[in-house]
Formats: sequence, C-alpha cells, structure tokens
Amino acid sequence: MVSAKEKIAYGLGDTASNFIFQTVMLFLTFYYTDVVGIPAAAVGSMFLLVRVFDAVTDPLMGSLADRTRTRWGAYRPYLLWLALPFALCSVLAFTSPEWLTEEGKLYYAFITYALLMIMYTAINIPYSALGGVLSADASERVSIQSYRFVFAMGGGLLVTSFMLPLVDYLGNGNEALGYQRAMIVMSIVGMVLFLLCFAGTKERVKPANETPAPYKTQLAAIWQNDQCRVLCMVAIVLLTGMVMRNTLALYYVKYVLQRPESATLFVTAGMVGSIIGCALANPIAKRFCKIKVYTWLQLASAAVCIVNYFVPYQAWFTAIALHFLWGLILQMATPLLWAKIADVVDYGEDKTGLRMTGLTYSTVVFFIKVGLALGGALAGWLLASVNYQPDAFSPDVAKGIVALFCIGPAIASIGVAIIMRWYTLDNQKMMAIQQRLGLTTDDAHRAS
Repeated sequence: MVSAKEKIAYGLGDTASNFIFQTVMLFLTFYYTDVVGIPAAAVGSMFLLVRVFDAVTDPLMGSLADRTRTRWGAYRPYLLWLALPFALCSVLAFTSPEWLTEEGKLYYAFITYALLMIMYTAINIPYSALGGVLSADASERVSIQSYRFVFAMGGGLLVTSFMLPLVDYLGNGNEALGYQRAMIVMSIVGMVLFLLCFAGTKERVKPANETPAPYKTQLAAIWQNDQCRVLCMVAIVLLTGMVMRNTLALYYVKYVLQRPESATLFVTAGMVGSIIGCALANPIAKRFCKIKVYTWLQLASAAVCIVNYFVPYQAWFTAIALHFLWGLILQMATPLLWAKIADVVDYGEDKTGLRMTGLTYSTVVFFIKVGLALGGALAGWLLASVNYQPDAFSPDVAKGIVALFCIGPAIASIGVAIIMRWYTLDNQKMMAIQQRLGLTTDDAHRAS
C-alpha cells in the first residue's frame, strides 16, 4: 500500500504543474489578446502550431524516461533536474518587452510559448508516468490519482483565487508587469513543490527486462495497444471542450454576464467544484463500474452545459452555480481517466511483452495537449468569427460567446461518452492481466 503521505507528496507535483496548466487555460489567451495586443486569430493559430512540436517531443520524452536508469529511478529524477528551467520558462511566457513591435511581440510570444510547452512536456510526462509505478493495485491507482487531482485542482484554485489579485497588486496599474511578477511568484512556489514531490515518492513497479527495447520497436508496440488508442481519442475530444469553456470563462463573465469585477469569483467557483469532484472519484469508483461511471459523468456534464446555454444573462447566481456543478461533475471523472492509463500500460505489456510506462503516458499526454491546443485555437478563431474586439460589447458578440462557452463543451462531452463504448478494461479483465504479469496487490513482485 502507498501511504497517504506519499500520495500527498505525489499530488504536490500536479499542484506545481497546474500553476502553469490552469494559468494557460484560463489566462494566457486573455493575456495575449487584451494585455499584449495580439489578434485573437493569430493567438489561436499559434496555439495549434506549437502542438506540431509535441508530435516529436512527447514520444521522445516518454521513450527517454523509460530508458533512464538512475539511483532515483526512471521518472523521479526529471522533477529534480527540470524544476528550475520550467520555472524560468513560465516567467518568460508571461513577459512581453514593450519595445518590441506588434510583429515582434507575436514572434516573442510564439518562441516563449513553444519553450514553455517543451519544458512542460519534459517535466510533466515523467511526472505522469511516476503515478503508474507507485503501485500495481488497480483500486490503489484510483486513490493515487484522486489525491493527485485534488492537489492539482488545489493548484488551480490558487491560480483562480490569487492570479488576478496578484496581477493588480504587483502590477500597481501596469497589467503587463503584474502578470510577469505574478508568474515569478507562482513559478518559485511550483519549483519548491516539484522538489518535495521528488523527495517524497518511490518507484515500485519496474519492467521485467531492464534493457529497454529500441525506439522503433516501442512505437510499433504502442500502436498495437488498441485501448491506448481509445484513451487518446478520449483525451483530444475531452480537452478540446474543457479548454474552450475555461478559456472563454473570462469573456463570458465580462461580456455576457457583464460582471468583470466578479471574474475571480466565477472561475474560483468552478475550481472548488473540481476539487470536490476529484475527492469523490475514489469512493464512487469503489462502488460502481469505473467505465460506466466515467461515461455517465460525461453525459451529465454535457447536460449542465446545455442548461447553462438557456440561462438569462442577468441570472448571475444561476450561472455561477452551474459553473460550479460543471467543474464538480467533469473533474470527478479525471482521476478515473488517469487510472485507466496505468491499466493500459499493464494491458500493453500483456499484449506485446514490453512495459512502456513513459511512452504510454506521453502518447496520451500528447493528445491531451492537442486537445489543449485545439480548445485554445477554436476559442481564438471563433472569437474572431463573431467579430470580437477587446472592450467592445455588442449583443451579437455576447450571443456568440455564450454559444461557444456552453454548446462546444457539451458536444465534446457527448463525443467522449460515445468513444468510451470501445474501452473494455474493466476490473475483472485487469485482475486477469495482472495475474498473468505477476503483479500483486502488494505493489509488484518486481518491485525493488
């Protein structure tokens, strides 16, 4: 069994990651369009173009992590090595030199955002894979991921609660300077949390063969893993809808609800709901089939979004309650998804004879980031399509924003529920697979 102390230490790593992940989802588009002055369509294209790099860096990073052999393990060392570089790149992404031309600001944003995403890949893929080797027990994996995402959403809550107030306080009227200084604070705290995660965790489940397979062999094996392909499709569709809604939340509050002063309260309500949802995932997974629960949660989150579409613009309390409920329902499913990735690693080893924890996680994470990019890109493009201009309100723009904020995420969640029909690794199948692999509920007989 993994102790609660170690689960907390592991969760602190995603608190650190979410200082960046949630900031990018919630604030980066707004920062680029309304603070730096980059056109919304250009921002959307930039987000999508950077994802091209991930097609190369993600699988390479996963394979590299699988091949790493140190006295600390295969995945933990990257938390130690990359905590500081990740912090520096985070600050650079929220820094825009005033002396640059409009074109220069676009190029600078592209370069620094690309560097941030590369660094995010380099530290987050080994971190994600670490969760799959802390234990081999299926129910314990859900518990680990539940702890992880409670702390992840805790990081998101800190972002939603303190980012804009920090921007105002530290910028003292200069919004650009405020974002830069706020990210310095966030990055320093994140770096410390990554180091605590490194110090407080232990890798237990290890491959039977200590000699890594060639990279081409690994890629061929990952393609044979049909259940991994299902989760990749889930990831891209899910994140596209999630990021669209989170990206447009500030625009929805400002231009639809017309309460810009309440933006922090609105996004914080969604994050509080997310934390509660993550905490509920483990007890629910113990009582019901994880596959059915995941599917029904997606349909329920779609229903909330559809109801939100019909809420009158002046119904502030109803809107904030629905955003809270959306976060609770959708994030209740998140630990279940990440526990499934660990199961898919076992399934892949059973099917191909190769255990590729890092590469499997990196493959799914790549599609998560494609969804992250598509959601951000669609938000930027569709804002441009409804003739959005910063600080220029019109009823047509408000109508377009509310449609994008509600209907897009609803369609994505319904799509995820449909895709889950092809996922078959229930508890019974996983027990049979782990018995064939020689993994036990005491973590693994191959544990060091």
